[in-house]
Amino acid sequence: MKKEFNEQDDLELLQAHKKSQSDKLNDAWRVLKIQSEIIQGFEELRDVNNGVAIFGSARTKPEEKYYKATEKLAEELSLEGFNIITGGGPGIMEAANKGAQKGKGKSIGLNIKLPREQSPNQFQNIELDFNYFFVRKLMFAKYSFATIYMPGGFGTMDELFTILTLIQTKKTDDIPIILYGKEYWDGLYQWLKNEMKSNFKNIEEDELKKIIVSEDHNEIREIIRNSFNKLPK
Repeated sequence: MKKEFNEQDDLELLQAHKKSQSDKLNDAWRVLKIQSEIIQGFEELRDVNNGVAIFGSARTKPEEKYYKATEKLAEELSLEGFNIITGGGPGIMEAANKGAQKGKGKSIGLNIKLPREQSPNQFQNIELDFNYFFVRKLMFAKYSFATIYMPGGFGTMDELFTILTLIQTKKTDDIPIILYGKEYWDGLYQWLKNEMKSNFKNIEEDELKKIIVSEDHNEIREIIRNSFNKLPK
């Protein structure tokens, strides 16, 4: 599903205030392009029923500890037969795909065309390319029964809060949400606990408890294994 990057795809879709009437008419035809991405994604991933999504920064270098930790954890999960799903790019995504290829599971990359940073890594058994972020996010949500968040930037945060919102609003079932790296994630977790939950009461205690902060590979694998065993067979 290779595509050339065209930064106008999202710009033209999202910025209705800049459009003429003829431009707005083209939106109806753009739906067909979006539909084709969804259909192809469904077809390519139809047999993936034990996917674990791993998110994190595209800027993480191979010599850094979180790259090495991601590669190791992905390998361990893949050896247990889990398929690893990433954004298909460099950094943490590359580390996860690389580790996945050392095991039994599939190494899956859901690539997005961007003007910088995002270029597909070479460690993917299944490689898909998307023009639209929301189609890519659909694939992550549909084909992952567990999610792991390594240190990352806005994109990682976006994926984290998307899943939390889907669970909170009952649009998807509860799934493991694992934040890897206490030094990185504890500040956010404490803010959610102290400000969002306790001070402002914008979330409930049981919603906060869905988030697990851990660097223990044995604990993470057990959480994911137990969650998988509860899935309908």
